[in-house]
Amino acid sequence: MNRSLRTVLVVGIAITLAAVATFFVYRAIQSRPAREVEVAHAFAVVAAHPLTLGSRVAAGDVKVVPWPSANQVPGGFTTLEDVVDRGVIAPVAENEPLSSNNVASKEAGVGLPPTIPPGMRAISVKVNEVIGVAGFVVPGTRVDVMAIVRDSNKSLARVVVSNVQVLAAGTRYDQEVAREGKALPGTSVVTLMVSPADAELVGLAAIEGQLMLTLRNPLDTTVTPSTGTYSARLAGDAAPPKAASDAPAPRRVAPPPPTPAPPPPPKRPVVIKAGVVGRGGH
Repeated sequence: MNRSLRTVLVVGIAITLAAVATFFVYRAIQSRPAREVEVAHAFAVVAAHPLTLGSRVAAGDVKVVPWPSANQVPGGFTTLEDVVDRGVIAPVAENEPLSSNNVASKEAGVGLPPTIPPGMRAISVKVNEVIGVAGFVVPGTRVDVMAIVRDSNKSLARVVVSNVQVLAAGTRYDQEVAREGKALPGTSVVTLMVSPADAELVGLAAIEGQLMLTLRNPLDTTVTPSTGTYSARLAGDAAPPKAASDAPAPRRVAPPPPTPAPPPPPKRPVVIKAGVVGRGGH
């Protein structure tokens, strides 16, 4: 048998053995019964379409879908009755589960009040297209509140409240326009969420001067330091004009030293005269 014939014979035997082994493995796999694994599931209430901040949840706004029981949503709901007529306190995307994080309790009501965290306040300020940064101050953005105060001698611009969240813009909240990043034309009122102390500053600044809003990057959470800028800087003066309160305090003149008391008069010497003392007798 020559070499070529031996090679062909060896290759043929190898292919035959491989085919037989494959056939038996296939038959063994086919003969094994199919195993059905039951996946435990629960139910969750999700949004049927995007829900805006401050809106009331209606029956057509939500739906119930199967949800893995091993990964249930914390604080979530399982029936439509649990969420209907509740207020939305955070924007909800389509098919996003509803929970206590984005839906208020039934006792809280609907609208803007349930969206205000405890200890915070909502205050509205009057703006225009310039003050409102050309309409780009929309709900969810963060701004600094700057006050410009004028008097007869000078003007002062100063940031009074920093990194404030905008709750609403305009008299009607338009979440779809804000979600697309578009401007809100014709905005005349902006509602801000501030602390009670900051609400006093904003209210006082709105009465005493003019408010301006400066838009912030949402990733920038640092407090804006501000010592105020006077109108004198527009003329190139580095130092602000001195006000009456900035005038130096009058110098205190030291009182004169007290006049020393006159020395007491010298004591007069006492002269004792020696007398003769005699003894009695004759």
